[in-house]
Amino acid sequence: MLYIFCGFIFGLMIPFLARRIGKLMPATMGYILLKLFVPAQIVSRGKLENNPKYMELFKRYVMRSIGWGIFTAAATYLFAIEFDAAHTWWYITFLWILLLLVEFDKRFMLLPDILTLPLLVLGFAYASTNGPWLATVDVNFLSYAQNSALGAIMGYVMPVIASMFLVWKYPEAFGGGDIKLLCAVGAWVGMEIIAYIILLSCIIFGLSCLINKMRVGPFGPSIVYATLAICLLLF
Repeated sequence: MLYIFCGFIFGLMIPFLARRIGKLMPATMGYILLKLFVPAQIVSRGKLENNPKYMELFKRYVMRSIGWGIFTAAATYLFAIEFDAAHTWWYITFLWILLLLVEFDKRFMLLPDILTLPLLVLGFAYASTNGPWLATVDVNFLSYAQNSALGAIMGYVMPVIASMFLVWKYPEAFGGGDIKLLCAVGAWVGMEIIAYIILLSCIIFGLSCLINKMRVGPFGPSIVYATLAICLLLF
């Protein structure tokens, strides 16, 4: 129940956190953390009631928050029961940052360093605890730290190389934020798994473009969905 409750509370906050961080950028991490929960402007109740458009947006915001709360609670519980109990909160932190990045990328078409860089650092810290995700069969000759470092390098280098072949027709095939996110995820899953995540994320993004009949869009959510799917299937 603790995991479900914590996941629901964090999920409720995802739209708020994404909106507040977006409004505070560009800024240092310290400034954003200091101002994160300080309201920029307080709107009187009378103005809210007399503004039907704002009230409609507010209702959508509330429903979106509740939806995120339910989804995050379910995902948090699944991560808590599926993976190694000794590293439960590592996995939950990994999950929460990824879900926050989904909301942020959908809203702003941006994956901020204030989220991707801490995710990378946490990936290296996870490796220092001998995290089971890095103990893959085919690379058992590597230490956990080496597998994490090589995963981060491959997560950065592979999309950069792919972009070199796509840049003439698709100049923004992989944005800088997408590459940093793949680098951070690679630090968590290692050099073997990150290749599968990159491939699956491209497939998911391609299907999303076909279904929604669009040529461009945020690539971050596809990376996150591919990461979660492969982690649940392989680990």
